[in-house]
Formats: sequence, structure tokens, C-alpha cells
Amino acid sequence: MGLVLANVDVVYGGVIQVLRSANLEVPDGQMVVLLGSNGAGKTTTLKAISGLLHSDLGSVTAGHVTFNGADITNADPVAIFSRGIVQVMEGRKVLEHLTVEQNLAVGAHRRSDQKAVRRDLERVYGYFPKLPDLLKRTAGYLSGGEMQMLLIGRALMARPKVLMLDEPSMGLAPMLVEQLFQAIAKIKKEEGLTVLLVEQNARAAISQCDYAYVMDGGRIVLHGTRAQLENNQDVQEFYLGYGGAEGRNRFHNIKHYRRRKRWLG
Repeated sequence: MGLVLANVDVVYGGVIQVLRSANLEVPDGQMVVLLGSNGAGKTTTLKAISGLLHSDLGSVTAGHVTFNGADITNADPVAIFSRGIVQVMEGRKVLEHLTVEQNLAVGAHRRSDQKAVRRDLERVYGYFPKLPDLLKRTAGYLSGGEMQMLLIGRALMARPKVLMLDEPSMGLAPMLVEQLFQAIAKIKKEEGLTVLLVEQNARAAISQCDYAYVMDGGRIVLHGTRAQLENNQDVQEFYLGYGGAEGRNRFHNIKHYRRRKRWLG
């Protein structure tokens, strides 16, 4: 059944509307990518699912968020987490003063099945072979790529059913981005995990996804399979960077108008 947003509106402070009738579906076992520019509403979409809008004085004011048929709209974040929805937030929010080993242990803090925890830890090391050498390192002194590996590993230790990743490639070198997305695809395949990925690196994200949505101004304006988006002219121009320097210059002054006209008109 999976995760579904149906006609969801989100308002902050009772005044500022960020999501407008957003519709999105993340089927079980698939990787779905949500693309869009800064301020499009991508992070708000994740927070609407994970119940973290409250911390920003936001709430879902219309529509519903459901997971496997259960309504989780504006539910308590702990209850949502307990259902298996785990979000890795943007900004590399490791527990800076704890070691890598302690950070990973925090991911499994609600579990009592210690044998299974140890098995899962070995699986995490398999996905990110560099982590075992960093176990005693203080997390705050890791590189950006190491922090991102740790955060995903920590999330996996919670045994998620849905893993939500917010801009995992931000600030990483191209080689690390490629390695990261290969690891995410491998985890999704081997664990049968459902993944919802928010990204601005469209090329890397689309290359691994099953389905993708494009958000603009708080609305879902385009969606389709990987092949459909890779072959869409607007996606090629605005997100995949096709057309070269001449093409980019040519579209610089008119792309906003054209995009709004095609997507929303």
C-alpha cells in the first residue's frame, strides 16, 4: 500500500501556505525522488510525513497523509517513527560529541533484539566499509561524506520500512555523490526498503529512482517514471543541464515563464 499524500495543504503559523494540494505516492519497495528548486516545498513535504511540522509551528490543514492505510496526518513524530518511517534530515545532523559507534547505537535505542542489532550493524558496515575504521572517532570531526554515511547507517539501525533522505548529496564531491547513490540503491534493493529521496542533484537521483515528482511553488507539477522524466524536455533543460552553455544562456531569461506556462497552465 505504501505512503500516500492526498491533496495535502501545509500552513506555517496559521498564515504562510507552503504546500498546495500536494499529491504523492511512494509504493512499497520503490525509490521515489522529489525534485525542485530551493523553497519549492520539498523539505516541508518530508516534515508533513514525519510529523516534524510542529517544531516550526506548521501543520497539515487539508488533505491526508496515510501509511499502509493508516491516517498519520499531524500525528506525533514518535508514533510515526514507531511505524517505521525514518527521516534523515538535511544539514548532517550527527550527534557531534558522541563517537561514530555511539551514534550508531542511538539508531537502535528502541530495540531490544540485541542479536539482530549486531547483525544489522554488520550489514551497515557492508554498505559503508569505511565506518568500522571510524568507530572511535568523534562524529563532529568527520568529513561531510563520512557524516552522511553515518547518518544513513544510524537510520538503518532503526530498521525502517520507509527511509526518507533530505538532500543527502549536498556539498559532496561528485565522486562521493556517485558512491552515495550507489549505496542507497544497493540498500533499497537488498533490504526491500521503500525510499523517498529529496534532491537537487537531479541527474544522480533520477538515475536510481523508480518514479519521480517535480515540485514548484508548493505544488506537484510533473511526475513520471525514470524514463519519462529523463526524456522530458523541461526536466532536461532545467534539471539535467542538457543543451550546453549556449542553451543555458538562451533559456536563462525565459525559463521561469516557460516552466510556469507548461507545468501550471
